[in-house]
Amino acid sequence: MNDSVDKLVIFLAKRDGIDKLVKTFQYVSKLVHWHAESTNPKMAERFKQWEVSSGLSRKAFRTGRFLTGFNAMRRSPGSTPTLRFLAVLANAGEMIYFFFDHFLWLSKIGTLDPSLARKMSFISAFGESFGYIFFIISDFIALKEGLEEERKVMGLEDKSIEKKNESIRKIRSDRVMRLMAVAANVADLLIAIADIEPNPFCNHTVTLGISGLVSAWSGWYRNWPS
Repeated sequence: MNDSVDKLVIFLAKRDGIDKLVKTFQYVSKLVHWHAESTNPKMAERFKQWEVSSGLSRKAFRTGRFLTGFNAMRRSPGSTPTLRFLAVLANAGEMIYFFFDHFLWLSKIGTLDPSLARKMSFISAFGESFGYIFFIISDFIALKEGLEEERKVMGLEDKSIEKKNESIRKIRSDRVMRLMAVAANVADLLIAIADIEPNPFCNHTVTLGISGLVSAWSGWYRNWPS
């Protein structure tokens, strides 16, 4: 039975769809601003305002999302000791990310001292990148186990063709979801690195724009109702 934390997490998760949509707005407008900056400064400025507004809106939507990581550690930490260990590290990083992201948002809108924004951004991005590394490792372990399970099912002789095909279909469907998760996490990791350790590749507008869209659309695919 769901307790109060479970119910709160379910309520907060209903905003994931609109978050992915606004994330698309944010990174499309970033790319348009970059493209139009030298040829049409007025239009570029409008799209820059759209990008900033979308980014701040997404932070508001994510209020309380740090509870998701906490609940994941309580309810589904993993099926093996290794996966449980990775899940704790991954979700701890995500909790830090979402928790300090609240303070980043408040400092950016002026409720808190704006000078705190840079520090909050660094802590939030560090937690985010830390978590994504372990989410990616967990997904690769699951992908490897899925390949082994598929080979095992294909080698079974005491199962009907229909049951084997159904099992393989489920394994392959899970593999697609895992690959989408890896794509989204790698894209978000690049964005976080751009905040932690600025460099010409990660901080290039095209890299950030494409990474943001890959993350948004992969998440959309994974969470779209079947």
